[in-house]
Amino acid sequence: MATKKRKPSAAFMKPMKPSAALGAVIGDSALPRTQVAKKLWAYIKRHKLQDSKNRRMINADAALREVFSGKKQVSMFEMTKLVSRHLK
Repeated sequence: MATKKRKPSAAFMKPMKPSAALGAVIGDSALPRTQVAKKLWAYIKRHKLQDSKNRRMINADAALREVFSGKKQVSMFEMTKLVSRHLK
């Protein structure tokens, strides 16, 4: 019996408009949440912002600090919550 491929949730696929602060990091076009996460991780990896000792922590540069409510470091889980505030 073949397994049925799970259909992505419509809420995740709905394009969301990033705030100006988030737009400075990922671009200002409307994107689904999945693409926002993908672009954010690409930015983090490109700028080597993942903490070298604790890989679950993200060190914020000037652009990300605006998205992370002024925090210098956040966990991956906290990052998701903070980024969602910047999507309309």
